[in-house]
Parts: sequence; structure tokens; C-alpha cells
Amino acid sequence: MSDLQSYLAGFEVETGYLNWASFGPLSVAVREEARADEELSASGRPSGIDLVASHVDEARALVASMLGADADEVALAPSTTDAMFHALFGLSGTVLLSPNEYPTIPVAARRAAELRDVLSVRELDRTITRVTPDAVRAALTDEVTAVAVSLVDYRTGYVADLPALREVVGDRLLIVDAIQGFGVVDTDWAAADVVAGHGYKWIRAGRGTGFARFSARARERITPVLAGVAGTAAELGDLEVGEPRDGAAAYAISRPDPQAAGRLSAALREVTDAGVPAIAALVAEKARRVMEIADSHGIPVLTDRDRHAGIVALTPEPERTGAIAAGLVNAGITATVRGGIVRISPHAGTSDDAFGLLDAALAASRVGPVVTPPSVPLPLEP
Repeated sequence: MSDLQSYLAGFEVETGYLNWASFGPLSVAVREEARADEELSASGRPSGIDLVASHVDEARALVASMLGADADEVALAPSTTDAMFHALFGLSGTVLLSPNEYPTIPVAARRAAELRDVLSVRELDRTITRVTPDAVRAALTDEVTAVAVSLVDYRTGYVADLPALREVVGDRLLIVDAIQGFGVVDTDWAAADVVAGHGYKWIRAGRGTGFARFSARARERITPVLAGVAGTAAELGDLEVGEPRDGAAAYAISRPDPQAAGRLSAALREVTDAGVPAIAALVAEKARRVMEIADSHGIPVLTDRDRHAGIVALTPEPERTGAIAAGLVNAGITATVRGGIVRISPHAGTSDDAFGLLDAALAASRVGPVVTPPSVPLPLEP
């Protein structure tokens, strides 16, 4: 069995699960690692506790390898939001962003600007739905010191061109929310100064598996204002606040969760062995299949067909959206329906049977009658 085949064999989910952009059910390898670490942590033996604790350095090294960075540039965090708050609260000058981003970026930036008078926020026009190099170029001013952007737009699956954005922003910082693309998009991460991500979606590592990479240039310009004792060089018992630690460790509030790091390490080993280019190609292919099925049923596709990852956004007529939502539920398909958009997000391991279910559900939505499922509030997920 090849490494890619082994990776694909780790997808043990319901056939109709097409909601990887919201949550990634844990892989087989991750579940096995979690069980083993629980047993080691329960024994009370120092050797077992130390072995679990070693996952922290392992996870940092694996993240760094995937980003083409040094391990000391990577810090683990509870979530993407935690990492983004560190980046934006420590920034000065003006940060340029799109108000259409998932709230992680706008909220962190606005909170930082409200509480720290050294930062202001400049927004792209709300009618601009894709953060392209041209859109950023037109909005740049001399006051802008950083640009914050999502690698993959959570609504449409549009993939930002990081190398092209790097050329446009020049010496300014490029801060990237990577949660919807890390591990399934083959890109040049070196173009970014800060990369904030999380392993609970496409990586399949569960919650609490966030991380951030701070380049040398980012560390020069971003003050670790939110750092806790774990981010300082202070000794236990010191009454003074210590100096920031070297590297990305300066942005830590507390020590990372070693069991979460173990899940992240297990997931990243699978991804590294299979190869991001191979996984990215499969994810793009599966997304194209969703588009083809939508086309066959006359449902408009909002997603950019030339620059997309695993997210496919469909925009049916308003009167048909309810029937589609009901049809998906009746067919056993898990997807996200919000604001008139039907978001389908397959993964590399999505089976042919899943596409058969999707095809049948969309076909049924055209003929009715359809049993409408009970109204369930959908969580706001990127």
C-alpha cells in the first residue's frame, strides 16, 4: 500500500459527509494516537508523561517542515483565532483586510485597533468579494504596514495567490489565515510572514490543534503583547516580567496541550507521507466533480472554477434552496446551507458513492415533494 493509499484508507466517515470545511472527522491514525496518549498520561509514570510531552516539539517540527520554515519560527496555539490575536495585537501601523473575511481576521484587527492606539484598520470595499493582487494594490497606502488575508475564502473556496500578493505588498507584512487550506492546497508558504492555522478541519486532528509561524521579519515588527509566562525567559518565582523568549515561543500564553500536539503530529505525519501536492490534486478533482453535478442540475456555481480548493459554493434560486437543503438531509448528506448558499466541501477521501448521493439529492430537489427537515441553527464556522 502506498503512502497516499494509506492516507486515503484513514477516512472512516459516513458516506454522505461533505462538510470538511466545517469540521474534519478524526482520521484512524489520529484516534489511535489519542488513545495511546491517554493511556500514557493516565499511568503517572514520568517516562509516559515525558513521551506525550515530546509531541509538542514533534508537532512544531512537522508544521515547520510543511511551511518550509525553521521549527523555532513555529508556536502551537489552541486555535487559529488565538494565533491571529497574537499577530494583530502586536502589530503597529495600519492593517489592510477585507470585511468579507471570516470574522477571525476582522474581529482580531478591530479589537486590537480599539485597545491599542498604535494600530488602525483599512478595509477593502465590501463589494470586492475576492482578495486579489489587483484589489490589494489599489487599496494600498503608505500607512499600510500589513495585509491580512485568508488563503481560502470560507464562503466560496477561492484560493488567494500568495506569491502574487507578496509582490504587491512589498516590504509590508503578509498575514495569512490558513485554516481552510493548510494540508490541501499546494502553495508557496514562504510568501507569508505570519501563517495561522488549525488542524481540526482538513488535517483531521481535532480541536485544540492550532499553530502559527512567525518569520524573522514578523518577529521584528510584531510585539508579543499577549505573551504569558510561557512566552518569557523568566524563571519560576521571578517577581519581574521576563524578556520575551527567542523565536515564535515569545507569542505563547501558556504551555501547549501535549495530547493535542500528539493528534496534530499524527495527522501531519499522514499528510507529509502522502504529499500535499497529491492530496491537493485529489481535493481539486473532487471539487470539480461537485461543480459538474451542480451544472447538470442547472444550479449556479459561485466558486471560481480556476482558483478553488475543496469548497464549492452553490447559489440556487431562493425558492429552490429549501428543497435542496431538505434533499441533502434526506439523502444522508452533511453540508452547510447558510444565507442562500449551499456549501459542499469534499475531501481527498470522499467516495464515488458520496457523489452519487449528491447527484440524487439535487435531482430530487427539482421534482419534489420533499420532506423539510426541522430547523436547526447552523454554527458560524469558517
